[in-house]
Amino acid sequence: MPELKQKKVGIVSCSGEELPEGTVSRLAALKVLEELRPGETVTICLPLFLAGGEGDRAFAKFYPTIAIDGCDKRCAYRATEKYSNTPAAGIVITDLIKEHGLPVPTGCRRLDQNGLALAELAAALAAEQVDALLGKQWSSRQGQFLQSEDRPQQSQEPIQATCSCGSGIPVQKLMLDGQEVTFIALPLIFQQFAENQKAPSAQVLDELMNTVKLYNSLFPELEKSARAEIANAYQIYWNAERCQNG
Repeated sequence: MPELKQKKVGIVSCSGEELPEGTVSRLAALKVLEELRPGETVTICLPLFLAGGEGDRAFAKFYPTIAIDGCDKRCAYRATEKYSNTPAAGIVITDLIKEHGLPVPTGCRRLDQNGLALAELAAALAAEQVDALLGKQWSSRQGQFLQSEDRPQQSQEPIQATCSCGSGIPVQKLMLDGQEVTFIALPLIFQQFAENQKAPSAQVLDELMNTVKLYNSLFPELEKSARAEIANAYQIYWNAERCQNG
């Protein structure tokens, strides 16, 4: 199964407001997203991520992210690691201050010149990391870079529609009791299960549903229908993969 082409890098920043370094991290992230690499990056909202935002968690699970943290608590990095996947890269503002011998910034809501210069530095470093990430092939199944000898010979764009955020996470639509419901990351979940040789069965379906629920909210009244339709869709996917691979 060809790996999906990597399209975007997620940027998640510190949400702390008690330290100037938190403001620096958010300003740096904004510069990357809006000025330096607007076409190659998407924002991940940390509060929404922590609250269970399915789209953000799905993106960070299957695609690389860069965490920009204000201090060594590394809240953005650790939250991403806990709820989705280990970030591909991380920047800590207090570490940059020490490494480059820079003055400590002041002002939480309105940064001084030291803080503004620090944000420029962090943004430039993050942009370099974006370039490095997009220059390598990321395995959405393994959650890590592919080594050159492991890279597939061919790749193709996903044929499924993608999320409205443009993040590149594939979605799949199923009819549940006459309603069309969009499932985030379902094609990638099917791919992971098939590549791990998890043939359709009642036990595998239980595991599959648990994984689907990590990234999608289901109304209780639709769960029975969702289970049946997902079982059918995975059976079709499994059969197609077996035929394709002989």
